[in-house]
Amino acid sequence: MSQTVTVVFGGPSAEHDISILTGLQCERVLQRAGAQVQCLYWDRGGRWHAVPPQTEARDYLDGAPAKAQKVELRIGAGAEDGFQMKAGFRGTKTLDLGSVLLALHGGAGESGGTQALFELLGVPATGSSPAAAALGMDKLAFGALMADAGVPTLRREIVSPDFRPSFDGPYIVKPRFGGSSIGIEVVDDYDTALALLKSSLHMRAGAVVEPYRDDLWDLNISFTTAPQFKTSLIEKPLRKEGGAIYDYAGKYMGGGADGMTSAPRELPAQIDPALEAQARELARQVQQLTGLTGINRLDFLTDGTDIYVNEVNSIPGAMALYLWPDEDPGKLLLAMVEEAKTANRRMPTASFEEGAALRAAGGISGKLTGLGPQR
Repeated sequence: MSQTVTVVFGGPSAEHDISILTGLQCERVLQRAGAQVQCLYWDRGGRWHAVPPQTEARDYLDGAPAKAQKVELRIGAGAEDGFQMKAGFRGTKTLDLGSVLLALHGGAGESGGTQALFELLGVPATGSSPAAAALGMDKLAFGALMADAGVPTLRREIVSPDFRPSFDGPYIVKPRFGGSSIGIEVVDDYDTALALLKSSLHMRAGAVVEPYRDDLWDLNISFTTAPQFKTSLIEKPLRKEGGAIYDYAGKYMGGGADGMTSAPRELPAQIDPALEAQARELARQVQQLTGLTGINRLDFLTDGTDIYVNEVNSIPGAMALYLWPDEDPGKLLLAMVEEAKTANRRMPTASFEEGAALRAAGGISGKLTGLGPQR
């Protein structure tokens, strides 16, 4: 009997459109693998829709596609809580989600919000634990963890009027909580970086700076933890001529209708075997340090000899399946879904000596002494 997998895509994020492409690709791959697949679309306004099977990218140009059904989310302790949709004259019915494959990019969809939502609902979902997903999306925290663990990475510091960077420009300025390519700028001086905090929509939630080095180029690798840790081929993305960075246009708009799966690249990257071995070892270290699970993509910068961990994508575009040409894509996705069913999630536990602290507490009013003036 085939298992039910619900692919969730869209979301109120700058990467909304790419999420749709990833979700529709995952739907097709899972169907070919024999899974029973349904799709939930989270529109730009935050509304949820159950969409018919086999929709196309163009069907979402004006929002939810034709014949989509609105669903509402209820959270509680009842058996009927979850995503509900109208069922004719019979009222509503709760969707049986089975397991969820998150194909959301950026925003709350990738940074732990939806992971926590499905955890509350008791529904297994891919995309790592809420804590690991949040760490992967926070460039400042991720960079600090790498540096503290001795993983080679470029210095990364917060952009703030209260702080000055410890290194000179030019700088790469990045949204602290954004994806790997949207809103990134190269600037010559720190005052320009500060100005971007106000002028860039992508940086109003915070930004970071790194030293810009024109001698460095990109390498990407994917790793999966399902059913065990392994790494993919390594790619060398090809920047457009004169490009200072591998940006959104180069990644998603230069490769035809299927997005980044056809973006210009050297695959496998023609690099020194020692550099390749180091990249694979760094991927293992990053997974251990972050606790990320499922399929991820890790981005590096290198000069061909030295290599630096740049960013991690816990829900990568096209699920990074193009980096696994020798693997069955359906098996990769289904293994990740199966892992989500058994992954260690934060579960409520009985408190130590349950009730003892409550019985010993006495009156709460008496504990307010010393907490400040009473009104």
